[in-house]
Amino acid sequence: MKLFWGGAILASALSPALLAQAAKPGLEQLMSAPFPSSPVASPSEGHFAWVQNAAGVRNIFLASAPEYEAKAVTKYAKDDGQELAGLAFTPDGSHIVYVRGGAANSRGEIPNPTSDTGGAEQAIYIVAAAGGEPRRIGEGAQPAISPKGGVLAYIWKGQVWTAGLTGEPKPAQLFKARGGAGALTWSPDGSKLAFVSRRGTHSFAGIYDLEAKSIRWMEPSLGWDEDPVWSPDSKRIAYRHTPYTKAFTLFGPKREAPPWSVRVAVVATGESKPVFTAEAGRGSVYHATVAEHQILWAAGDLLVFPWERDGWNHLYSVPAGGGSPKRLTYGACEVEYVALGADPKEILFNSNCDDIDRRHVYRVPAAGGPLTPVTTGRGIEWAPVVSSDNKALLFFRSDAKTPARAAIQISFGQPRDLSPFAFPSEGLVEPKAVTITAADGMRIPAQLFLPSLPQGARAPAVVFFHGGSRRQMLLGFHYSSYYHNAYAFNQWLVSQGYAVLSVNYRSGTGYGMEFREALNYGATGAAEYHDVIGAGLFLQSRPEVDPARIGLWGGSYGGYLTALGLARASNLFAAGVDIHGVHDWNVELKHWNPAYEPDQQQGEAKVAYEASPMASMKSWRSPVLLVHGDDDRNVPFIESVMITEALRKQGVEFEQVVYPDEVHGFLRHENWLRTFHAASDFFERRLARKRTQ
Repeated sequence: MKLFWGGAILASALSPALLAQAAKPGLEQLMSAPFPSSPVASPSEGHFAWVQNAAGVRNIFLASAPEYEAKAVTKYAKDDGQELAGLAFTPDGSHIVYVRGGAANSRGEIPNPTSDTGGAEQAIYIVAAAGGEPRRIGEGAQPAISPKGGVLAYIWKGQVWTAGLTGEPKPAQLFKARGGAGALTWSPDGSKLAFVSRRGTHSFAGIYDLEAKSIRWMEPSLGWDEDPVWSPDSKRIAYRHTPYTKAFTLFGPKREAPPWSVRVAVVATGESKPVFTAEAGRGSVYHATVAEHQILWAAGDLLVFPWERDGWNHLYSVPAGGGSPKRLTYGACEVEYVALGADPKEILFNSNCDDIDRRHVYRVPAAGGPLTPVTTGRGIEWAPVVSSDNKALLFFRSDAKTPARAAIQISFGQPRDLSPFAFPSEGLVEPKAVTITAADGMRIPAQLFLPSLPQGARAPAVVFFHGGSRRQMLLGFHYSSYYHNAYAFNQWLVSQGYAVLSVNYRSGTGYGMEFREALNYGATGAAEYHDVIGAGLFLQSRPEVDPARIGLWGGSYGGYLTALGLARASNLFAAGVDIHGVHDWNVELKHWNPAYEPDQQQGEAKVAYEASPMASMKSWRSPVLLVHGDDDRNVPFIESVMITEALRKQGVEFEQVVYPDEVHGFLRHENWLRTFHAASDFFERRLARKRTQ
């Protein structure tokens, strides 16, 4: 076992093939681009705000009409791992409310990846849009500002609290209720607050009346009521109802269920009725979009929502009084980021329609009609937000050689980047969309990155598996910060002489319901292992690749597939980097569902264990680098602890990088760099220097 804490690779230690790449951009350069997130538009005054993470230093940026020049509103200066999120403008656009710090783990501990002896907190702040010193309001998250202004509602320890935006009144609990509250939504007239009360086996949609100081439940049921949204007149709410079922297996296919429905309730009485019910079969399992509200109340008293009726997630609308649903989007593609336009007759969204491995922004009337492309080309665009006067659109974009950045489009003209930055784009390659054949014959999409090689040379190669598994890697820098970093590392590996294959294995998104809900995937049979083998054989067949020098890397679910490939096929894969991977599905199932008891569900537990790397340790021979933070809330740290014991017994070489107090998606930029330097060094020693005998 070798203990490795990262650090730069010395040029003297590099192989001749890698020395030839010395002029390529460094890893620090490739990881230097600021990443934008959390866009929001002000209700007035024409402001846009978003969060920008520059090498771990997170700040809020603002762009205002008419010039729309980006400026920093906050002045945080450390890579301290404290997230910024939950941005919301006051009604007059003069201030921004936001949350600083991450959510607590199951023990109530707030992320503290620097091990700050003073501890960490998750708290709500307010800052003037013009800039200045932020003021702390109090501990909490999920801020919702009253449309009347002056009052903020938020969640703290599962309960609803309020506070004055000027400092008075002081924070106080608004009401007491059983369960954990969330999904706070003010009525347009500011007199009431909708929320969801989650109670383990069910949830209720409730309305709190501020004047009467009372709660009315919207027709409580034996199921799950979620995602409340108000009618413009504040007299009704729509919400999604899902019947209870215990038939679902986590990390296994879910193709059918008791159908979900959209219900509309009269606030004054709590009486509700279904205005849409999904059909049995395809689309009976709800699949969410990325949106502030899963149901949008559009002009014309129309409700807009996603539905997978044809096996692809598309938008539909239905009258709030009930009626036949009207389909708004079409094709073998999926909608993703969805928002109501400033003109509520229109819906903004992005999708991979007509460009399956990218994303573009579109507009469509809520009542139905032709789609209008807002962006086209070889880029990737996401998170559209429109100004209150409907004259400007903010979105984020990237491409194969340029990282994510905020862009503004005025009057739907040509977009321009906000706060441009220097980046070594000329040193990057454009990945090529390819299709590989899995070991069971299934066709699997992937992206192939090839280095520049001397005539007849064969390169070491690495297969990358994303996490999730509900993800899709694209032909460019990703819209998730985690995979934005992973794409940069893949480009770094290419610059160092590796071929890289990024695999969109079955159970991922972007290719329809049946691909995502692949039979026997994950804990129900590890069907993705066929894709792992197919990826290795694909690279072995390439003339640019040395078949004896193929490695694997991935994080989370990708770490699981890395470990599975090493455990079952060490003859094919020479080494791997397993970042916070799953090694025993029964541990992971118990983590997400405490009621899961392997001893009492022996059939399911046996299948889950046999689908795990731990079940195939006897054939694991290839060395592995394990990376994990011990405050991981997604994959328990014990997963990596346990695999080391099994590796020792098997006599397999392993190295480790451990981050005290770090979470699943590393919060500190420093830890990302340390991870990738360690991985690069590991592959250099285990793959690049190895030669076919």
